[in-house]
Amino acid sequence: MSKKWEIIKKITDSGLVVVVRAENADTAKKITDACLEGGAAAIEITYTVPGATKVIEELAKEYAGQIIIGAGTVLDAETARIAILSGAQYVVSPYLSRETLKLCNRYQVPCMPGVMTIEGVVEAMELGADILKVFPGEAFGPGIIKAIKGPLPQANMMPTGGVNIDNVADWIKAGAVAVGAGGSLTAGAKTGDFASIKRLAAEFVQKIKEARQK
Repeated sequence: MSKKWEIIKKITDSGLVVVVRAENADTAKKITDACLEGGAAAIEITYTVPGATKVIEELAKEYAGQIIIGAGTVLDAETARIAILSGAQYVVSPYLSRETLKLCNRYQVPCMPGVMTIEGVVEAMELGADILKVFPGEAFGPGIIKAIKGPLPQANMMPTGGVNIDNVADWIKAGAVAVGAGGSLTAGAKTGDFASIKRLAAEFVQKIKEARQK
């Protein structure tokens, strides 16, 4: 199994990607520690974070082999390349950027472009996207996954935005291969309550596991 497929398998096995918009590397590390203990498969450091490249670099070194570190809110191929060189193991974009997808395929790094229409899903798959980020999830709810998988059962979709502990099971039952959770999971970081993040991450993973068995 290639490294790319190992990363995709780890993400889909756990089913949880934690979207981190921390203000600095120290907070990002504390969130990562909590999520690692809670059983999350991957951390996504968004490029809305000040000095995101440095944060990715530090986390990639510190957590090598423990948890998958990726780059999020990647808007162009240039940022994707910088992120990959800094140690990002996967790349997430809020929209379908053909150049970003081509670059990631060139270096065999999983790329998850944002889609919200049947046309976007088909084009992203034709361009070689392995997991499609359904974004913004809260604009549609879990029904969009089921609707897309009607004509396109082969689509591997990961909703981000609007995913919380109360509806995560609904997303999985609708056919999502994984979910991206941000503020609903990491809110405790603002008050230094990292124990709540660990607890919530474990709860997310458990609910995903249970939903898959039903």
